[in-house]
Amino acid sequence: MEIITWFGTIVTDKDGKISIKECRLCSKNPDLIARHIIDSRPSKARSLQLDLRSTALECGFVDSEEEYETLLRQAAIKTSKIQISNATTNDIRIIQAVEALDDIDETTNLLSERLSEWYGMFFPELNLTSEDLAQFVAKHGSKSNITQDNEWYSIANDSMGAELSGSEEKIIKDFAINLCSFYKNRKEIEDYIVENVEHAAPNLTNIAGALLGSRLISMTGSLERLASLPSSTIQVIGANNALFKHLRSRATSPKHGVIFNHPLIKNAPWWQRGKIARAFASKISLAARIDYYSGEVNDKLSINLDEKINNIKNTYPYPPGKNKSKK
Repeated sequence: MEIITWFGTIVTDKDGKISIKECRLCSKNPDLIARHIIDSRPSKARSLQLDLRSTALECGFVDSEEEYETLLRQAAIKTSKIQISNATTNDIRIIQAVEALDDIDETTNLLSERLSEWYGMFFPELNLTSEDLAQFVAKHGSKSNITQDNEWYSIANDSMGAELSGSEEKIIKDFAINLCSFYKNRKEIEDYIVENVEHAAPNLTNIAGALLGSRLISMTGSLERLASLPSSTIQVIGANNALFKHLRSRATSPKHGVIFNHPLIKNAPWWQRGKIARAFASKISLAARIDYYSGEVNDKLSINLDEKINNIKNTYPYPPGKNKSKK
């Protein structure tokens, strides 16, 4: 019988205990040994009553026990590194990118508020916010630098704001330039998420969109975890506070969580949102399972979802209690 070990394949008699007939040994290169371990999945020598140390010496794989221990340690380290590297799946990368996007949003919001208050002392009439404000300040600095062809020229000339000194202008412009780099980096990360989630979960992307789909993967921890959840749970992901309030008291149960951000639910009349959210969550659950277990694209999912939502809109065109006979 053949016994696969970490250093090669050993051919023994039928019970694997008496004699070694043949040794097909690996190279002593730790990288090659690690690849052999991962690809071949060695047998459990203890259950076969085979002493690997003695067998390695008998077959001539090593010349001493010290060499055996050294090679075993090196191969184990290499194997662990490869397995850790392989464990970094596409959905884990997407999760890291989503969390990085959240960090950037938090940072840019904070810095944008600071820039608005800071620059507002010198040009309070400027009603730009966020990225538009950062780009304006990074380009012009002091309001005195605004040219006549700019739409803010006349307002800047009549501004009640204080004048920027040379040193202040440099500092605030550098601050705005750095903020602009955050907005640029945010766009790059967002593009990265869209590209990768379309590859990792094409059906989920078709149903929920790239950003909402990646958000659901991030909030559940993995595509595998999302695929294992029932649609009723997916429907309320992100509505933790409302759900706990419902469980603790007699508060109304939440009808939707983070999926509310999808236009199908967000733009729907309030009395249709709960039903649409249930149908939407059901298709998300099915899409995640297809992505995880088969990876094949199923275009019928989005078609079926559209039909279901149209049916809801046609069945419930009026809010509860409204007299439908009125014209």
